[in-house]
Amino acid sequence: MTFRKNNRQEYTSYEIFPPIKPFFTEILSTKDGHYIYFEQCGNPQGIPVIVLHGGPGAGCNPNMRRYFDPSYYRIILFDQRGCGRSKPHASVINNTTWHLVDDIEQIRIRLDVEKFFIFGGSWGSALGLIYAQKFPNHVLGLILRGLFTMTQKELDWFYSEGGASLFWPERWYDFSNIIPVNERNDLIKAYHKRLFNESKEIREKFASSWTVWENSLATMQNSNVPSNPPNDYALAFSRIENHYFSNKGFLERDNQIFSDMYKLEDIPGIIVQGRYDMVCPPITAFKIHKAWGKSKLIFADCSGHAMSEPNVTNALLKATDDFKNYISAASLQP
Repeated sequence: MTFRKNNRQEYTSYEIFPPIKPFFTEILSTKDGHYIYFEQCGNPQGIPVIVLHGGPGAGCNPNMRRYFDPSYYRIILFDQRGCGRSKPHASVINNTTWHLVDDIEQIRIRLDVEKFFIFGGSWGSALGLIYAQKFPNHVLGLILRGLFTMTQKELDWFYSEGGASLFWPERWYDFSNIIPVNERNDLIKAYHKRLFNESKEIREKFASSWTVWENSLATMQNSNVPSNPPNDYALAFSRIENHYFSNKGFLERDNQIFSDMYKLEDIPGIIVQGRYDMVCPPITAFKIHKAWGKSKLIFADCSGHAMSEPNVTNALLKATDDFKNYISAASLQP
């Protein structure tokens, strides 16, 4: 069975589910010094879905539990290495894409899950695709939002002159002018030097600047973005994200995710993409959709990057509902 490949947004209204609390929490102790927080919500006997947050380094929040029918889904969330409730805080030691892929696999084994859906946004979409490409037999399907594939073009769009900077010049000015002129040709490198400086004051100053730049561009209406995000959050977000970007996501080649899409030929997916996403431009979602035969692409009108954008939220809720129908239909197949 495949999804209908209509890329026009369908405007049936869906309401986000009420707040829920976990029925299970645990800390996964890794062999290399990390302690990974994970939880389960919803129906303990339901269809498993694992939520992969963005950043890397952003951590999960309680609203992420609310995109799924709690009577139907067994909702698994975890804070990736170094962020959220996972420890050590803001650590980049033994913190790579492949460590995270292994953490997902260890959580799956610990919870005795044979297969689960993957629900990931932004960096979480990249991580979800990488995991699915490595372990396709453990994936029922994917719901992805604000697609990102860790290519140099995507990094240049957001961290070099001539991309997102053209649309938000005042925000770009604040982000780039904090760096000396002779270092502005490589802002990821320049920020790295300061995010890992011995001075706490310098680390926090540049962590805040890095975080504000991205958060400012995440929504269509960004006037309410705080200019001083909490230090703990900003430090983990900026250091881990910068660490991954400095190392090109620890991938073997620039277009690795795209070139490995053939591994998902039997796995269904729904991609929800904000039409005016300034963080992860829609061209990436379109290219992945074209390379993925069993995918459906939904462009959310009047929407930016964040999952909280009203039309993005609506499309994601519809996607989790569509997967319920997909599972019901698939169970009737001979």
